[in-house]
Amino acid sequence: MYDLGPPLNAEVDEGTNLLLSGPALSGKTELAFDILATGVSNGEGAIVVSNTDGAKRVFEDLSKRFDYADNPVAVVDCVTRQQGVNEARDDSQVRYTSSPVDMTGVGIKFSELLEEFYETQGIQRNRVVLDSLSTLLMYSDLQTVFRFLHVFTGRVQSVDGLGLYAIDSGAHDDKTMNTLKQLFDGVIETHEDGEPTANLPR
Repeated sequence: MYDLGPPLNAEVDEGTNLLLSGPALSGKTELAFDILATGVSNGEGAIVVSNTDGAKRVFEDLSKRFDYADNPVAVVDCVTRQQGVNEARDDSQVRYTSSPVDMTGVGIKFSELLEEFYETQGIQRNRVVLDSLSTLLMYSDLQTVFRFLHVFTGRVQSVDGLGLYAIDSGAHDDKTMNTLKQLFDGVIETHEDGEPTANLPR
C-alpha cells in the first residue's frame, strides 16, 4: 500500500493511478508534492514529469519538503529546452525533452528514469507526478493525449508505482474530463477553500 499522508490520510494499492483535479491555484501541484514527500521519507523513489516549470523550479519546490540531493528523486523537464536553453544536458536527476508536446520523448525519458530506479538501484516503490494534463491538452487533441496516458499509466501500474496526474478542471469540458477519468483508478479534488476530497479505489 502507498500512504498518501496528510491531509488525505488514506492508503492505496500498488499500481494505482490517481487524477488530481481542481480549479487553477487550488493547490494541486503542492498536494502532489506533499504526497511525493511522504514517499521519499519512507525511502521511495519520486519522479516528476513537468511541462509547467523547469527542473530548477521543481527542485526548489521539493526542497521545501525534503532534501532531494541524497534521495532517488528525478525530473523530466519538458520546458527548459523549449525556452531556448539548448545546453541543458541530461544527468542522473534530470532528463530533458524538446518541448511539452514531445510525448514520445517524455515516454522515453520517463521509462529511462523508472528503469534506473526500479532495476538499477533496486527501488521497488516509486511515486510519479505528471504536471499537468492541461498543458498536454493545450498542444494536442484529446485522442492523442488519451493514447499517451494509456501507455504512461500502464507503465506506472506495471512497476507497482503510484501515479498522480494534475489537471485544471475549469479549463476543460465534461466530455474531456469524463474521457480522461476512464484511465484512472480514483480522483482527488482540490478546492479553493477547504481540504481536498478523494474518491479512492476500495
